[in-house]
Amino acid sequence: MLPENDLKLITEKMGREPNIVEQGCFLNLWSEHCSYRSSGPLLKTFTTTGEKVIIGPGDDAAIVDLEDGWVLAIGMESHNHPSYVDPHNGAATGVGGIVRDIISMGARPIALMDPLYFGPLDTPKNLYLFEHIIEGIASYGNCIGVPVVRGEAFFDETYSGNPLVNVACVGLARKENIVTAKAQRAGNKIVLMGSATGRDGLGGASFASRDLSESSEAEDRPSIQIGDPFTEKLLIEATLEAIEAGYVKACRDLGAAGLAGASSEMASKGDLGMHIIADNVILREKGMVPYEILIAESQERMLFEVEQQNVEAVLSIAKKYDLNASMIGELTERPYYTVEFKGETVVDIPIKLLAEGAPVCEMAVSPPSEEISWEKPEMPSDLKQSLFEVLSSHNVASKEWIYRQYDHEVQIRTAVKPGDDASVLRIEENKGIILSCGCNPRHTMLDPYHGGKGSVYENAMNIAVKGGKGLALVNCLNFGNPQRPDIYWYFKHAILGLGDGARELQIPVVGGNVSLYNESDEFDTAILPTPSIGVVGTTNNIAVTPLSSFANEGDTIILVGTTRDELGGSEYYNLLGKKRDGNAPKVSENAATIVDSVICAVNTGKVTSSHDVSLGGLGVALCEMCTHIGANVDLSEACEGLRADDALFSESYTRAILTTPEPKAIEEALRGVVYSIIGTVGGDKLRIKLDKTSIELLVSEINIARSSLTRQMMG
Repeated sequence: MLPENDLKLITEKMGREPNIVEQGCFLNLWSEHCSYRSSGPLLKTFTTTGEKVIIGPGDDAAIVDLEDGWVLAIGMESHNHPSYVDPHNGAATGVGGIVRDIISMGARPIALMDPLYFGPLDTPKNLYLFEHIIEGIASYGNCIGVPVVRGEAFFDETYSGNPLVNVACVGLARKENIVTAKAQRAGNKIVLMGSATGRDGLGGASFASRDLSESSEAEDRPSIQIGDPFTEKLLIEATLEAIEAGYVKACRDLGAAGLAGASSEMASKGDLGMHIIADNVILREKGMVPYEILIAESQERMLFEVEQQNVEAVLSIAKKYDLNASMIGELTERPYYTVEFKGETVVDIPIKLLAEGAPVCEMAVSPPSEEISWEKPEMPSDLKQSLFEVLSSHNVASKEWIYRQYDHEVQIRTAVKPGDDASVLRIEENKGIILSCGCNPRHTMLDPYHGGKGSVYENAMNIAVKGGKGLALVNCLNFGNPQRPDIYWYFKHAILGLGDGARELQIPVVGGNVSLYNESDEFDTAILPTPSIGVVGTTNNIAVTPLSSFANEGDTIILVGTTRDELGGSEYYNLLGKKRDGNAPKVSENAATIVDSVICAVNTGKVTSSHDVSLGGLGVALCEMCTHIGANVDLSEACEGLRADDALFSESYTRAILTTPEPKAIEEALRGVVYSIIGTVGGDKLRIKLDKTSIELLVSEINIARSSLTRQMMG
């Protein structure tokens, strides 16, 4: 069952060969998904501490300070392979798992984000995966009453055999209610609460740590968990009630590697041992053996450390919410992970070896060997048509069909809804948090360092145009097989870029997830390098949050930042079939200053509307602002020296469009950074003047182009 080298090392450390149940525990806990064995050294390069960080990486979720006694819990996970085999349940349980990570810290989940990556929707299989993944996320999030407020949907053929489902969750708690996964004291009892344990999700962690084969849909279906959002909602309330009553000393969600993972890691963190009585686990199916009981990843289960005198009180809370619960073991001084079944000891492993002993190493690394030569394509004869094609591409088009399936207003905190640069949630009075997520995988393919770094800056700018500053960052690092030196090269340099960008912006990386082996035997492809991230920012003045579209006739339009000849990885070049051509965007030396200047400008209260410039370029950003009213724009000076298609479609980082009735007040805030006044708001058309040409688009034409995805899905 185990790789030969692992079996040899384990046998040497234990002084005997592990039995079949013990091998199952090691197989899952030593998997890449659980142990980060090839990514751990690189993840240590992140700056994970900061003034506001209370708990960083290593727990179920991170905790950051919000002041006034409030804290945020934030986490991010992937559910990629399960979502290919069973898209509805795979995506739904991805939501359920990250929500339980948040409640296990003592926080109530208040928002979800879902960066998603699919193959093109021109094949029945990709269309099926797309529809059912969205359906799974919507059904689970809506049923548990947690709003999905932000997301991303990116399409590329490399995801056809391996879609990516990344989910971030944010929770809110009082500081005094924080609970961790670190066991506290020998003799305390272990209570398992929630759904009964079945055979679903067997070996899910090891399944997530290998490539998808052509037969995965049939062979790997037992590895897929089945979710029940109604039980999850009850588990949320029961868990928070037990924590607020002071009964819970440590708490852990049962996720990857099931009971074996949660219980061994809880004890190991506290430098204690764990004794599990497998007979006491409430089962859904007859005849289950210890191997199945320990590594099944049945959903909606939570593990509590409880003092002896409070066990009955916790079991009573479970009964109140009609949940299964039983006392299944206790913490011990002896530092071993021991499992008893029908009076026999079936597992007896040194706990540090199981939970923390996986050998970690960096893989061989080398850049891609192919030399890429390219020539700049000729200028398109019809720039207006080119702009329409970019606007109507599924990557750029409105994602309304997706987010209108989500209940994004439940809990009545949502001040800025999906479809904007970032979402804003009210915490108290005029204070709030701002959420953004995603990345640009094509940029990362051409330049992994600046692609990783650019992901941070792009999300920071999304938050900045709403007047907020980044507080904390979580990531979901999705790559192919790390044993391939070129894949590991992309992985390494994307991490280094992401880490440097976060340091420059002073946003600590407080947690995340690594998802490797995202490759498809069916299509003989590896996914684009996809360092997806979620960023939480804060604002102390929700009242000044600008709109994302033009609002007032006569407002002055200001472009902040510099547009460069950086069409590499752009949506425009992708539509031309030039996927590996061009100069990929690079983050400029003064990028952090530009982000700070935009924050200052918005917080003057004089900005009517604001919009980040990113995917699709400046032409797309201007069109996206013309939802109800047009504008007259002249880019001749701001984009001097650039070709017209560079000016319209370059995806250079750290640019934003601001509109204001009082440009003098805004210019003062922007002192020291590059900006240009490029036009005024008004009319029913968007007129864009370039150096030697101009184009005009009716607002109605723009809205039709942007609705392409919705029109396809509505048939």
